[in-house]
Amino acid sequence: MTTYAELTTQILNYTETSTDVLSSTITDDFIEHTENRILREVDIDVFKSHQYSTLTSSNPFVSLPGGSSPDPTSLASIRTVHIWPASGTATRTFLEQKDGSYMNEYWPNRTSTGTPKYWSWWDHNTIYVAPTPDSAYNIEIGITRLPTRLSSSNTTSWLGNNAPSVLLYGCLAEAFKFLKGPAEMLQLYEQSYQRAIQGLVIEQSGKHRRDEYMKGELKVPLQKEQPSTGG
Repeated sequence: MTTYAELTTQILNYTETSTDVLSSTITDDFIEHTENRILREVDIDVFKSHQYSTLTSSNPFVSLPGGSSPDPTSLASIRTVHIWPASGTATRTFLEQKDGSYMNEYWPNRTSTGTPKYWSWWDHNTIYVAPTPDSAYNIEIGITRLPTRLSSSNTTSWLGNNAPSVLLYGCLAEAFKFLKGPAEMLQLYEQSYQRAIQGLVIEQSGKHRRDEYMKGELKVPLQKEQPSTGG
C-alpha cells in the first residue's frame, strides 16, 4: 500500500532531489500522467460500473453518467448498452454501436419513432439511439469509470493499495524524463514499469476473467535467456 504522502516522498528519495526541484505541483503531474497511462494500458475490473436510466419517448438523446461540461467527471468509456420495456417481462435487448454516418443513413428522421436497435456517440457527454424510442424504455449502460485520483485531498486509491510498484515506477519514469537524468536510469524505471504492469495485466485480464473449472489454470510461459554464442 502506498499513500499520496508516501509516493511523493519515494519520488524525491529515488531521484535524490528535494521539493525545491520537484514541487508538489510537479510530482502531482507525474502521478496524474502515470494514473492515466495505467488506465489506458490495463482494463481494471474494479473500475467497471453499470448505470441505469430511462429513455424519454420521442427523444433519441441520453445524457451519460458523470457527464459534465466540458469534460466527463467519472466516465472513461462505454462497454455495453441495453434496453428493456418499462413494464412487462420482455427480455433485454443489447444495442449495437454504430458511427454517426451509419445512424444518419439508417434513421435520418429523428422525429420518427420505433424500438431502438443502435447507439452512437453524440458528444463526450451524450449518446443517441436509433430508432428514436417510441416508449420510455429502461436503459442500462455498462461503463468503465474514472477512479478518484490520488492527491493531497484523497490520500489513498485503488492503484496505490493494489498496484503500488506500477504507480511508483511509472512516476519515476516521468520524473527522469522531466529531470533529463541519465538515460540508463530512465531505461531502468521504464523497464521496471513494464514488468510491473505486465503482472497487473495478467491479474486483471487473465486471472480475473477465467474460470479454472472450465478453462484450467492460467499458464504463462517463462522467458528464457538465449545461450551466448561466444566465438
